[in-house]
Amino acid sequence: MTFFSNLSSLFTKARESTQTPPKKPSQVKPKTQTKATHQKHQAPKKSNQKRYQKPINTVQLKPKVDAIVREAQAQAREIVVEAKDKALQIKSGAERKARTQENELNQKERTLDHKVNTLDRRLDILQTKEKNLDNKKQEVTALKEKMSKTTQKMLKRLEELSGLTKQEAKNVLMDGLEKKISQDMAKLVREKEETAQQEAQDKAKEILIDAMKHGATDYVAEYTVSTIKISSDDAKGKIIGKSGRNIHAFERLTGVDLDLDYSDTEVRLSCFDPVRREIARIALERLIKDGRIQPVRIEKTVAKVKGETEQLMFDAGKDLCQRVGVYNLPNDLIRTLGRFKYRFSYGQNMITHTLEETKIGIKIAHELNLDVNTVKLGCLLHDVGKTSDNPDGNHVEIGVKIAKKYNMPKEVVECIAQHHEDEPFTGPEQMAVYIADAISGARPGARYENMEGYIERLENLEQIATSYSEVAEAYAVQAGREIRVLLNPEKSKDDDVIVLANKIKDKIEEKLTFPGTVTINVIREYRGQATAK
Repeated sequence: MTFFSNLSSLFTKARESTQTPPKKPSQVKPKTQTKATHQKHQAPKKSNQKRYQKPINTVQLKPKVDAIVREAQAQAREIVVEAKDKALQIKSGAERKARTQENELNQKERTLDHKVNTLDRRLDILQTKEKNLDNKKQEVTALKEKMSKTTQKMLKRLEELSGLTKQEAKNVLMDGLEKKISQDMAKLVREKEETAQQEAQDKAKEILIDAMKHGATDYVAEYTVSTIKISSDDAKGKIIGKSGRNIHAFERLTGVDLDLDYSDTEVRLSCFDPVRREIARIALERLIKDGRIQPVRIEKTVAKVKGETEQLMFDAGKDLCQRVGVYNLPNDLIRTLGRFKYRFSYGQNMITHTLEETKIGIKIAHELNLDVNTVKLGCLLHDVGKTSDNPDGNHVEIGVKIAKKYNMPKEVVECIAQHHEDEPFTGPEQMAVYIADAISGARPGARYENMEGYIERLENLEQIATSYSEVAEAYAVQAGREIRVLLNPEKSKDDDVIVLANKIKDKIEEKLTFPGTVTINVIREYRGQATAK
């Protein structure tokens, strides 16, 4: 690049020096000349210019050209020297690179030769080993044939000496071994069964005790009566109002009955729905405290208390679900569970009972490796039917309907349907829910009921059933939820079974007051007996 750039600059200078020099001042035309004068002197001027321009330029440019030529020659020599140096450098670099590549190729060639030699040696070794293995295989095959022949000879000799064939000798040995082992096996089986039974009983006791311990709640069951204390008879007069308008308005809005004659210092509120009874109790307390008791005021107070109670029930249901670890339930179902806050079963608060039972059920499920989520939901929802407004409905059937309404899993619905043994158990999870419910409800102090009233109800059930001449015996079972009637076969017919069951049902509904439902099972059985001598 340097050589060619120098040559380019040299010839450029030579061209510039050979160009026409600028005109002399005498040759410039004056501005004042006329057109005629200009035309007159134009031709001679050109001839003079041609005649005198070349000699003058040649003389003036000769020294400059010589100097430029000398300078160009010097630069050319420098360029040639520089080009030779560059050529020598390039040549030496190429030679070094070629030698390096040649050395690398020689090294790789030696490495490949070494590897080829190594592979050849290994191939020779493998071929040698393969030949040795073939020889050994032939030797092993020959030994096997020899052993087989020897074994056959020995078996024939043994059969000749024992007088038994191979199969007969095998059968004799197996019979003797079976007789010897059978006694030991029977003894071992009996020992294992006894040990397993004892361990199962101990483990069952341990599981139940541990489950009850984990299911203990922070407070005992509540015993409440919906009564309100009043300070004087004036308060009763305000509650009644003029012509009884206040008490009528209160009873109409709340759906409860007020008993002002129960005591001089108390007012009793009676209603089968605990939620309505609680709303009435809170509203009446506020009205008595405010002193302004009138229909309009009663209506506003009851409406306000209803809204507060709905929110309280929703919060109570949400808190119950969170305490047992159940989430993402529908809000309507959570609100339904919140009604447990004001629901009592034989004096046991339903929130307390549900929380206690769920803890016990979860512990049992963990101990027995059951489906914890199924047991948890089953325990939480097992008594959801008790929140129904229908006092005569069976809470089990109502609970099943509610669970199906909110698309609960089939296993959870079965837990609800079977927690009172109304249906056969379909799995261990359903049985765990039943056990947890029994532990929570049957433990001492959990529930309370007037013993005299309880016994009287059972006796009345049995008396109604035995009042018919066809009945031989009658038994009230399951705390009065079922009555079993045994007919005298000599005094009855098969058709009397259905007829008598409906008669007893109608009479019980007419004369008795009972929680839930009562199932009447009428049984007629005829037995024949004979003794052979």
